[in-house]
Amino acid sequence: MKGWRSARAPLIWVALALAIGVPIAKAAGSEQLAWRGPVYILAGFAGIVALGLVLVQPLLIGGYLPGLSAYRGRRAHHWIGGALAVAVVIHVAGLWITSPPDMIDALTFSSPTPFSPFGVTAMWAIFIVALLAALRRRLGLRLRTWRLIHVPLAIVIVAGSVVHCLLIEGTMETISKAALCALVLAATVKVMVDLQVWRRRRTLRGESIAPQ
Repeated sequence: MKGWRSARAPLIWVALALAIGVPIAKAAGSEQLAWRGPVYILAGFAGIVALGLVLVQPLLIGGYLPGLSAYRGRRAHHWIGGALAVAVVIHVAGLWITSPPDMIDALTFSSPTPFSPFGVTAMWAIFIVALLAALRRRLGLRLRTWRLIHVPLAIVIVAGSVVHCLLIEGTMETISKAALCALVLAATVKVMVDLQVWRRRRTLRGESIAPQ
C-alpha cells in the first residue's frame, strides 16, 4: 500500500504528460506538415497546446494533481488560464495571417466548415473568462457570483473545444486526439460532480447545526 501511494504521484504526472505529449508528438510526425508553412504549423500546434491546457484546468481546480496545495492549485489554474488565452491568440493570429478570408468567415459564423463555429464560440468564452478573472477584484465579483459566471462558460469552453478538435481532419492523429478529448470531458465532469457533492455536504452540515 505504501509503495502504491509513493508511486501514485509520479504516475499521475507521467499520465498527464503522456496525455498531452503524445498527441503533440503524433502531430509533429504528420505527413501533412510538409505542405504547410511555418506560421500555419505554429498556429496548429498552439491549438493542440490549448486543448492540453483545457485538460489541466479541471485537474488543478479539483485538486487531483499531487504535490500542489489548494492555494497553489488555484494560483496555477489562474496562470494557466492566462496561458490558454495566449495560446488561443497565437492559434487565431496564425490562421489569420495564413488565410484572412477563412478567418473572417469563421469569426462571423459564416464559414462552411462545421468545426469553425464551435472553435469560435469556445474562443470567445475563453476570452470572457480571462477578462473577468483579470478584472474580478475591480468589479467586486463575489465568489458565488464568479462561480455562476465561470462554470457555464467553462462548460462552453470544454464542449466547444472538444467538438472543434474532433471535427477537424488535420495533423492530429485520430486515436490520440480522441483520447485527449475524452480525458478533457472526463476531467470536467468529475470536477463538476465532486465540487457539487462537496457543496451539498457542506450545506447539509450547515443545516444540521443550524438552530431550530
